[in-house]
Amino acid sequence: MLIHPWDAARDDAEWQRWLAGHDFGQLAVNGGPGEPPLVQPLHFAYQSTRSTQSTRSTSDGGTLGSVLAHLARPNPLWPALDAAPEVLLSVVDDYVFVPGPWQAPEDTPPEHGVPTSLYAAVQLRCTAHIVDGPEEKAALLRAQMDHFQPEGGSAPVTAGEAPYGRLLSGIRGLRLEVTDVRAKFKYAGHRTDAVRQRIAEGLAARGGPRDASARDLQLRRGATAP
Repeated sequence: MLIHPWDAARDDAEWQRWLAGHDFGQLAVNGGPGEPPLVQPLHFAYQSTRSTQSTRSTSDGGTLGSVLAHLARPNPLWPALDAAPEVLLSVVDDYVFVPGPWQAPEDTPPEHGVPTSLYAAVQLRCTAHIVDGPEEKAALLRAQMDHFQPEGGSAPVTAGEAPYGRLLSGIRGLRLEVTDVRAKFKYAGHRTDAVRQRIAEGLAARGGPRDASARDLQLRRGATAP
């Protein structure tokens, strides 16, 4: 993923804050020799373990957090993970199409403007650890439930106890140790204030899917541009 300086995350807090509200992505796992990667859409819970100062991998062997997920036991990813536990979790959202006239410089005819896409993307490079013990799987699922269903309302997940205990054998857990992060927020950061304002006004007027969230991100990043 190409990341221009004006599209890069300002710091780890920016991508971590965005990722906290985007917990569905695609897990890419290396396929066998001569085979393409395997890609699995999945919900996940990201857990930050410490604050860092850059989006590069840590040099002291530490991590940038962990990701918790689970998949059905028959999933074809398991043999691939055993063979190559280095994986990539990709999350993309808040994407919109920007028509060319919105991007035209002030001294250029509107019809000469170049259309583009705006989007946010976070890629987590991880080392995958498979969780198979009943107690460990139950703890992982409780952590996921705390994330996705904090209001409660469901029975606790306890190994060997109803209603979920007997179902644990049908899944395997995944703990992904995050070792590197690449984050991109492509929201016209290299354009002039006037062009960015025109894009924001266009998104507000159009009011399509994700237009409001993309506009909020563009305005927030414009306000903190270096």
